Amino acid sequence: MNAHASADAVTRAAAVLDEAVRTGVPCSPVRHVLPEADIDAAYAVQRRYVERAVTAGRRLVGRKIGLTSPAVQRQLGVDQPDFGALFADMAVPEGASIAPGRLLQPKVEAEVALVLGADLPHRDPTVADLLRATAFALPALEIVDSRIADWDITIVDTVADNASSGLFVLGGTPVPLDRVDLRGVRMTLTRNGETVSQGTGADCLGSPLTAALWLASTLARLGEPLRAGDIVLTGALGPMVVAAEGDEFTAHIEGLGTVGAAFAAAATEGTGA
Repeated sequence: MNAHASADAVTRAAAVLDEAVRTGVPCSPVRHVLPEADIDAAYAVQRRYVERAVTAGRRLVGRKIGLTSPAVQRQLGVDQPDFGALFADMAVPEGASIAPGRLLQPKVEAEVALVLGADLPHRDPTVADLLRATAFALPALEIVDSRIADWDITIVDTVADNASSGLFVLGGTPVPLDRVDLRGVRMTLTRNGETVSQGTGADCLGSPLTAALWLASTLARLGEPLRAGDIVLTGALGPMVVAAEGDEFTAHIEGLGTVGAAFAAAATEGTGA
């Protein structure tokens, strides 16, 4: 496929995803629009989304890492993670409810979030660089969402769709990295009091630090390095779980604490007094 045709495909895929956001109706997979298995084209769609969001006044506050589970990588036929952009308006304060209809097809996963205190500009960062640059870690919930109907996605679909990003919730108690072994942490996620997902730090690409190093290196090579203040959602510690209106989720990550999210129930129509 020539460059012009590829650029046209990127434009068409971006328009399909934009329409899903505008109408609230999930769309067909964009892999049918983009060149087959062209991850670079998918990232071009994502960059277009990010650039338009920033131009519209949204504040970029970090990145999320996806596809950190070897099982999910095998399922989608890839051998590396992916990433998406985090904006300030995607952050949900603990205790705040998520309004019905804010997302199309939400699912919840528990993660380790890192908050950077220094830039990571190197293309070949070491663990020492990452440890020195990280101000603290937090427990986090990522509320993933797909604009693709029925989550019928390949790597091309999810990358183009900003790595299936939706919202995120951060815990409020920062923990320095010298106080926690991120590889060994154990996670339990409950929905309405029932355990629905479990895992460990090692389930995230071997360690959340390994995932963060991959992201730092990848972004530096793209000329968009991680900066001081950035939030990094390092990837799921266990399987993601479908969320419905009225559901309440709580994640406990050993050594980091607890973080929760609630999905408001839709208001029922009444006759009034």
